Amino acid sequence: MFRLITIFLTLFPLWATAQSNTFTVTVEPGEYTIEQALQQARLARLQGREQDGSPVLKLRPGTYRLSQPVILRPEDSGTHIIAEGDVRLSGGVVINDWSKQGNLWVADVPLWNGRPLEFRQLWVNGRKAVRARDVSDFEQMHRILGVDKQHEIIYVPRKSVECLGLSVKRHLPKEKSLNTQHSTLNTLEMVLHEMWCIANLRIKDMREQGDSVALTFHQPESHIHFMHPWPSPMVTEDGKQNSAFYLTDASELLDEPGEWWLDMPNRKLYYLPLPDENMQTAEVVAPALETLLMAEGTPDEPVKDITIEGITFEHSTWLRPSIKGHAPLQAGMFMIEAYKIRPQISRPNGDHKLDNQGWVGRPAAAVAINCAESFSLSGCTFRHTASTALDYHRYINGGTVDRCTFNDIGGTAILAGSFGPEGHEAHLPYNPSDQREICTNLTIINNRIDDAANEDWGCLGIGAGFVRGIRIEHNEISNVSYTGISLGWGWNRQPCAMADNVVRANYIHHYARHMYDTAGIYTLGAQPNTIIEENVVDSIYGPSYVHDPEHWFYLYTDEGSSGITLRHNWTPSEKYLKNAVGPNNVWEDNGPQVSNSVKARAGVMRGKN
Repeated sequence: MFRLITIFLTLFPLWATAQSNTFTVTVEPGEYTIEQALQQARLARLQGREQDGSPVLKLRPGTYRLSQPVILRPEDSGTHIIAEGDVRLSGGVVINDWSKQGNLWVADVPLWNGRPLEFRQLWVNGRKAVRARDVSDFEQMHRILGVDKQHEIIYVPRKSVECLGLSVKRHLPKEKSLNTQHSTLNTLEMVLHEMWCIANLRIKDMREQGDSVALTFHQPESHIHFMHPWPSPMVTEDGKQNSAFYLTDASELLDEPGEWWLDMPNRKLYYLPLPDENMQTAEVVAPALETLLMAEGTPDEPVKDITIEGITFEHSTWLRPSIKGHAPLQAGMFMIEAYKIRPQISRPNGDHKLDNQGWVGRPAAAVAINCAESFSLSGCTFRHTASTALDYHRYINGGTVDRCTFNDIGGTAILAGSFGPEGHEAHLPYNPSDQREICTNLTIINNRIDDAANEDWGCLGIGAGFVRGIRIEHNEISNVSYTGISLGWGWNRQPCAMADNVVRANYIHHYARHMYDTAGIYTLGAQPNTIIEENVVDSIYGPSYVHDPEHWFYLYTDEGSSGITLRHNWTPSEKYLKNAVGPNNVWEDNGPQVSNSVKARAGVMRGKN
């Protein structure tokens, strides 16, 4: 019967009807059926079978496992994609046929699109499992001992690597390599806490040097990491506030229930189950696709008037840290090249002296939108993503994200606007000659974001770069590793493309779960006529391992922030920072005295989610 059903859906995956003023295509779960539905709607237009209305794609309930992204093109403009029930677009691969091996369970890693499947996340029965690491509680992380930037070395305590089963003894010759004949160390990774970012550094070698162990790292992340000054690993005189770190991805670290380890050379996946898990019946999913759905228009022919309703996007991957490491500048934007400048260079218009230059790239996103007008998502769910969930990048005009839910997001939940192309130095104002490139008039409203930035701790609930006329209103953001809402980019007060933005009536709580130098709402750069009002910011985390536990804020206007009005925002106290700001900022009636009616209105509006 299963074969008959499969054959039927393969031969007849689509049902198309020309209804009143619309062309409707109904899609069942199956390989490429969404792509086929889009193609059928395009052909209907070309052949004149479409009526006056817009095409509608109705997705029947089920999980659509993708082997490539669904792509919306200018030819799809006007299309409505609607979920008829529980519809899931998954970039994951189910891993079956587990067998017991001691106290572990092991499964073969499948080929995916002709290559061995590599991944950094795993979900067991819908719960995110833990990639094997040296500490189960981050409060128990070790701290580094020192840094040698010239030789690209980080020194760590000997006891921090003893968990790897290495024979570390005092009589070993000085500078003897500790990873000889230790093949599992080929994948070992250091995750290093650096103020407002973490760095993922793939360990190349470990050598004993006196009472410490010297770690060196693979390229390109090693050179980038030690060349740039900000953020940087911290070392203090007493060592008590040195940067914390954890080690991950070695078989020796697989010692706690709920942890897993991937042996890529032998294509084996090892897992230590939780007490209530039955691996013979468990659903185990590894992510394979970075992007599940994308809009790809052109500046002159954008994708227009798209509506997506009720779809769940899940199981996206992000492999860059495993291939090139990850050394971010801020907000998850990874550095491609960076270096410090000595002596510092004076800048015009009162900006801080320039002490470094850097160029950044952008992380992958589960849903990535470029060159689009009025591209909207309503009532959708984003979960189990390795990196950014939803990204409105370049050449964006209009569109709404409303009543969507974001949970278990590895990076930023919602990202909007360019943070400068890869050829643009990060400290320069950005004002392209083609103003269409700027993300404008996007509305982000009535969304719930919970558990974001759980992979890259330096990411955000909502992040907006060079944007204009964007409205971020009535969202609830909680359990974020860094900042709730970050608005702006550039570290200077010079005129640029940003202006006329609104951040209103959002409820931000339980943020800074892992980082500091943070705020519920944070701004950068000149953005005249921008208003931040009637937001509620409360309940910050207090991790002990941050370098400076008191350096956090409810509202934070950072370098170059200009032309911004902050008014009627409720916070438990007036713990704010105004750091190297520009002119024309207005602060009016912010703090615990703000009316309770502001607290009552903030967050998702009743009946809207």
